[in-house]
Amino acid sequence: MGEEVTTKTGHWLALGLAPGEVVDWNHQAGDGLLGPCLDQVHRTGGVCVAAHPHAPYPSGDFMFPFPGFDVVEVWNGLWTSDRPWNADNEAALTEWGRTLAADIRTGSWRPAMGNSDTHLEGQIGIPHTVVFAEELSTAAVLTGIRTGRSWIAEAADVDGSFTAHVDDRVAGLGERLATHGGQVEVRAAVRGVPTGIVSFHTDRGKVHQALLPDDGAGAVRWHTTAEQSAFVRIEVRHPNGHVAALTNPIILA
Repeated sequence: MGEEVTTKTGHWLALGLAPGEVVDWNHQAGDGLLGPCLDQVHRTGGVCVAAHPHAPYPSGDFMFPFPGFDVVEVWNGLWTSDRPWNADNEAALTEWGRTLAADIRTGSWRPAMGNSDTHLEGQIGIPHTVVFAEELSTAAVLTGIRTGRSWIAEAADVDGSFTAHVDDRVAGLGERLATHGGQVEVRAAVRGVPTGIVSFHTDRGKVHQALLPDDGAGAVRWHTTAEQSAFVRIEVRHPNGHVAALTNPIILA
């Protein structure tokens, strides 16, 4: 079970609560009451998510510090706009991407996730988070979310696979690839984004991009090393710039 904890200075998600368990929402930035609430969720093996950090309404801006939270929601559904990709999502994605390099080096990086909320009719699942879990259980799904073994898609008809390879070793999203100084081949296979743009991002920013064909299905490969790139993450955008999919990083060591 889960709860969106709607405080006066931002919203956050408490995922993995026991049936009937409730997290008190009556706290705000600076009052010292957030820590015990986060501890309550973590004691049950749950995950705490900073929700829509730049949402365009009173209390929507996330004013709490990120330490203590496990995940950041970088993509939320429509508010009152007909645009599938809003400015607040772009701001959240940019902020998250900018901090990844430093956070990965300190071992404290927070995975990204996406949620649709239900502000408008027909919105559920647009977008949604695709989680790689060992089994179909709450604990396994939460582990996948907490460790970044996930990516975000705008809809169910967008699909893909994202891996990094060195010799016979392979790593997926959220995983660490031991490169031993070798050349890394990063592979992205995408379906469901006609004439989309696949871009690769590292601690040096956007480093490579390629176009998908008209039918929206294609594969893109790019080469790097751990010396050149601390991590690689992938974005897939429509020609108008709206995001169709984005991934958590693969870490290169």
